Amino acid sequence: MAEKQTAGRDFLGEFAPKFAEMNDDVLFGEVWSREKELSPRDRSMITVSALIAGGNFEQLTAHLKKAKINGVTKDEISEIITHLSFYAGWPKAWSAFRIAKEIYNE
Repeated sequence: MAEKQTAGRDFLGEFAPKFAEMNDDVLFGEVWSREKELSPRDRSMITVSALIAGGNFEQLTAHLKKAKINGVTKDEISEIITHLSFYAGWPKAWSAFRIAKEIYNE
Protein backbone atom coordinates (compact mmCIF):
# COMPACT_ATOMS: atom_id res chain seq x y z
CA MET A 1 0.00 0.00 0.00
CA ALA A 2 1.33 3.44 -0.93
CA GLU A 3 2.26 5.95 1.72
CA LYS A 4 -0.59 8.37 2.45
CA GLN A 5 0.08 11.84 1.07
CA THR A 6 -0.25 14.66 3.59
CA ALA A 7 1.71 17.47 1.91
CA GLY A 8 -1.44 19.38 1.02
CA ARG A 9 -2.77 19.33 4.56
CA ASP A 10 0.68 19.95 6.04
CA PHE A 11 1.31 23.03 3.88
CA LEU A 12 -2.16 24.39 3.06
CA GLY A 13 -4.54 22.65 5.45
CA GLU A 14 -5.62 25.76 7.34
CA PHE A 15 -5.23 28.25 4.47
CA ALA A 16 -6.92 26.24 1.70
CA PRO A 17 -8.48 23.14 3.26
CA LYS A 18 -10.48 22.02 0.21
CA PHE A 19 -7.47 22.30 -2.11
CA ALA A 20 -5.38 20.39 0.46
CA GLU A 21 -8.04 17.69 0.66
CA MET A 22 -8.23 17.31 -3.14
CA ASN A 23 -4.42 17.25 -3.42
CA ASP A 24 -3.98 14.54 -0.80
CA ASP A 25 -7.13 12.46 -1.23
CA VAL A 26 -8.05 12.82 -4.90
CA LEU A 27 -4.83 13.46 -6.82
CA PHE A 28 -2.42 11.45 -4.68
CA GLY A 29 -5.03 9.16 -3.13
CA GLU A 30 -7.35 8.19 -5.98
CA VAL A 31 -5.56 9.09 -9.22
CA TRP A 32 -2.08 7.87 -8.32
CA SER A 33 -3.51 4.64 -6.86
CA ARG A 34 -4.98 3.57 -10.22
CA GLU A 35 -2.07 1.19 -10.81
CA LYS A 36 -4.11 -1.14 -13.03
CA GLU A 37 -4.43 1.67 -15.58
CA LEU A 38 -0.88 3.09 -15.28
CA SER A 39 1.99 2.01 -13.07
CA PRO A 40 3.49 4.46 -10.57
CA ARG A 41 6.66 4.41 -12.71
CA ASP A 42 4.72 5.47 -15.81
CA ARG A 43 2.80 8.12 -13.86
CA SER A 44 6.11 9.49 -12.58
CA MET A 45 7.53 9.74 -16.11
CA ILE A 46 4.39 11.51 -17.32
CA THR A 47 4.28 13.86 -14.34
CA VAL A 48 7.97 14.78 -14.58
CA SER A 49 7.53 15.44 -18.30
CA ALA A 50 4.49 17.64 -17.73
CA LEU A 51 6.23 19.62 -14.98
CA ILE A 52 9.29 20.23 -17.16
CA ALA A 53 7.19 21.19 -20.18
CA GLY A 54 5.21 23.62 -18.06
CA GLY A 55 8.29 25.05 -16.38
CA ASN A 56 7.01 24.03 -12.95
CA PHE A 57 10.39 23.46 -11.37
CA GLU A 58 9.28 24.11 -7.79
CA GLN A 59 7.31 20.84 -7.88
CA LEU A 60 9.89 18.99 -9.97
CA THR A 61 12.23 18.15 -7.08
CA ALA A 62 9.61 16.18 -5.16
CA HIS A 63 8.42 14.40 -8.30
CA LEU A 64 11.95 13.45 -9.38
CA LYS A 65 12.50 11.95 -5.93
CA LYS A 66 9.24 10.03 -6.34
CA ALA A 67 10.27 8.94 -9.86
CA LYS A 68 13.51 7.56 -8.49
CA ILE A 69 11.59 5.64 -5.80
CA ASN A 70 9.18 4.39 -8.49
CA GLY A 71 12.07 2.88 -10.47
CA VAL A 72 12.85 5.51 -13.09
CA THR A 73 16.61 5.26 -13.58
CA LYS A 74 19.18 8.02 -13.97
CA ASP A 75 19.69 7.02 -17.60
CA GLU A 76 15.95 7.15 -18.25
CA ILE A 77 15.59 10.59 -16.62
CA SER A 78 18.51 11.83 -18.70
CA GLU A 79 16.87 10.53 -21.86
CA ILE A 80 13.46 11.97 -20.92
CA ILE A 81 14.93 15.43 -20.34
CA THR A 82 17.04 15.25 -23.51
CA HIS A 83 13.97 14.30 -25.53
CA LEU A 84 11.88 17.04 -23.94
CA SER A 85 14.52 19.67 -24.67
CA PHE A 86 13.42 19.66 -28.32
CA TYR A 87 9.71 19.93 -27.49
CA ALA A 88 9.61 21.97 -24.28
CA GLY A 89 12.69 24.13 -24.71
CA TRP A 90 16.42 24.08 -24.14
CA PRO A 91 16.38 26.35 -21.05
CA LYS A 92 13.78 24.13 -19.38
CA ALA A 93 15.99 21.11 -20.02
CA TRP A 94 18.97 22.87 -18.43
CA SER A 95 16.86 23.70 -15.38
CA ALA A 96 15.54 20.15 -15.15
CA PHE A 97 19.02 18.63 -15.50
CA ARG A 98 20.28 20.76 -12.61
CA ILE A 99 17.56 19.35 -10.35
CA ALA A 100 17.78 15.78 -11.68
CA LYS A 101 21.55 15.72 -11.18
CA GLU A 102 21.07 16.61 -7.49
CA ILE A 103 18.41 13.94 -7.00
CA TYR A 104 20.13 11.12 -8.86
CA ASN A 105 23.57 11.78 -7.36
CA GLU A 106 22.26 11.51 -3.78
